[in-house]
Amino acid sequence: MGGDGRYVLNGNWAVSPAGTYEAAGTRVVYTRATGPEETLRAAGPTSQDLLLQVLLQEPNPGIEFEFWLPRERYGPFQAQAQVLGWSPRQPQPREVEPQPLESPTVIPPRTPIPTPEPCPPCPDTRGRAHRLLHYCGSDFVFRARVLGRVRQAQETRYEVHVQLIYKNRSPLRALEYVWAPSRCPCPPLALHRDYLLAARRLISPDGTQDRLLLPHAGYARLWSPAEDSRVRLAARHCPL
Repeated sequence: MGGDGRYVLNGNWAVSPAGTYEAAGTRVVYTRATGPEETLRAAGPTSQDLLLQVLLQEPNPGIEFEFWLPRERYGPFQAQAQVLGWSPRQPQPREVEPQPLESPTVIPPRTPIPTPEPCPPCPDTRGRAHRLLHYCGSDFVFRARVLGRVRQAQETRYEVHVQLIYKNRSPLRALEYVWAPSRCPCPPLALHRDYLLAARRLISPDGTQDRLLLPHAGYARLWSPAEDSRVRLAARHCPL
């Protein structure tokens, strides 16, 4: 967020693509991958304050940052940092002293990394009965676009953009995480595709985790006008 209160990127529940953005009199390079890591780099100098806001739905993975000051401003800043108990990085020397030659390091042979077993085929989940079962038994049914996918141990986490809600027992945000309890979720969701999803709400016993769970062999269909009509029809047959 810039000094004028407007978001430079990732504001108002919208995910910005990676790229270069103009902000605070400099160019900010934003990179993001499918994992949790995101990076912001700017050569500077900045002409106004930049405010970094972090939205967390999972445990905080931590934030690393560094910045450089002109030499004439580094001394006063270092004195202030010492009072605050910070450990600023020392200025880097302009010349590097020659280092003595070291004997070559013997690199041990690499141990081959075992290849994970291929995922088995998913069971057939087509049919009206399957759609009706999951629509009526789920806490949420919504249309969403898959933005990202991360495999963590025996779970798969999808980052989705909720576009249309058919059923919800509690509010849904525009951006949500949907969890599948397997390294090989069934059915698998492709990136940048729109799906109709039926999910359940799972709250841990200690109340620290509140997740949207996509059951194994659950209801996850590519969105289409025909599938939209089918799911609306299923809503009429759920018991009250």
